[in-house]
Parts: sequence; structure tokens; C-alpha cells
Amino acid sequence: MAIIDLPMAGKICLVTGATAGIGEATASGLASLGATVILAGRNIERCSASVERIKQWTRNPEIAYLVADLSSQREVRRLADEFKTRYARLDVLVNNVGAINLARRFTEDGIELTFALNHLSYFLLTDLLIDLMISSAPARIVNVSSSSHRQVGMNLENLQGQGRYRGFRSYAQSKLGNVLFSYELARRLEGTGVTANALHPGVVATRFLCNNGKIGPIFSFFFGLRGISPSEGALTSIYLASSNEMEGITGGYYEKSQAVRSADASYNEDTAARLWEISAEMTAE
Repeated sequence: MAIIDLPMAGKICLVTGATAGIGEATASGLASLGATVILAGRNIERCSASVERIKQWTRNPEIAYLVADLSSQREVRRLADEFKTRYARLDVLVNNVGAINLARRFTEDGIELTFALNHLSYFLLTDLLIDLMISSAPARIVNVSSSSHRQVGMNLENLQGQGRYRGFRSYAQSKLGNVLFSYELARRLEGTGVTANALHPGVVATRFLCNNGKIGPIFSFFFGLRGISPSEGALTSIYLASSNEMEGITGGYYEKSQAVRSADASYNEDTAARLWEISAEMTAE
């Protein structure tokens, strides 16, 4: 295939949560455009299997993986260190990893799991890799959020579901956190050549809820009845990561590869700045 057919040739991309669903489809889509793609996942067997599938689908041999449980700050730091040891640049970071936890659970850092995985992993991994991305500019950060962010406000006094825990509310608040983080990040990166945007992938038929005991597969089944395929769900992530139309475009929220207005709460700059401060305190950054 001629190099003109591979617009991402020479680009290095890191995709988190990339061993299934939207993440694997995103990694595959970027690989098909010629990128070198590094998958981040927590299970070595699933990482290896995903790499082999993507190589077969795309005929692109430049696919690799790094293993880390991104709910753990120790492992986020190790992932970032390993990446910087192996690669001299990073053109695209897709923060995709995420989960809904219907029961309140905690990480090894003592932080509520949904908030830790869905928001703090984005914040910490981005912070640890941002200097590399600035030196690689132009570069892009793509944060996978959800339209569920519209359902809640950001309660900075209760980011971890204290009191009566509601799994879907905690998930929605973490997704609002993704949008606030993206906008604040875009402001802080102005002039560096690194862009930051957030997106809603759509309601996707995946096994997203299957880590919730017996009830998880039931919820997943009903989501699957109305969900689009992972490949369709990955299209907006791929667009933000690769399209020439997105060159230099930052601080936006996208659905179906179109810029749309996010929830009113996501535009509160004071809230975004305070969330950043809290996140830095919780990650000792």
C-alpha cells in the first residue's frame, strides 16, 4: 500500500482500555491508517490476543502492548515510565479505559474505583506523558467521555460516592469530570501544539458492565439490544485522533464526529480548575 494511503504512518499512538470493545476498535482503526499503536490493558493474555487480532485485521506489524491496571496510580506511573523508555515520541494519547461499578469498591490507593479509573487515570497518565507529547507536537489527546455527563452536576465535596452510593451516578459524574478535564487541559496547553478534546462514542454494545457480578451481564444484554457496534463507537475517537480537519482544534466535545455543546456544568471554569487541583492532590502531582 502506498504511503499516501497511510495518513498516520510514522505516528505513535497509545490507547488505554484497548483489549476489547471501543478501545480495541480504536486501536485497530488507527493501525489501519498506518500508525504504530501501543495498547494498554491490565491482562497480558488479553493484550497479546488483541495485538494479534489487530495485526491480522490491518496487516500492520507495528502493534505492541503494555500491561497495567490503570485504577492503580503505581501502575499508571510504571506504564508511563515503560512507554518513555521504549518510545521517543507520542503523537496521540487516547484515554479510553473506563467502567461502571454498581457497588462501591476501592483501589489499592484507597480511592473509589469508578472515580479512580474513569477520571484519575486520565489525569495522571496525561500529566506523566505531557512533556513527551509537547516535544512531539503537533500531538493530540482524545478523552472518551459519555453523554451521561449531562445527567449530573460535579459535586466537588463528594467525588467518591460517600453516603448513598449510586453506580450510574458515580459513572456519570466521572464522565463529566472527563469533559471538565479536557477543557481545562486545552486551556493549559494553549500554544504548545498539543490539543485536547472529549467525545461521546454512542451507546455501544459491549461487555462494559460484566464486572458487576450476576447482574452485570443482564444490564449488558439490555444495553446491547439498543447499542451500536464497537467499530461504530470508535469512529469519533479515530476521527479526533487522525483527521486533518482536527489539526489545531482543541477544547471541544464531539458526538458522531461533530462538535456539539456539552452540558452547561462542563463550562464552569472555576469547577474545572478546582477539579484539577483536587486531582493533583490525590495523585501527588
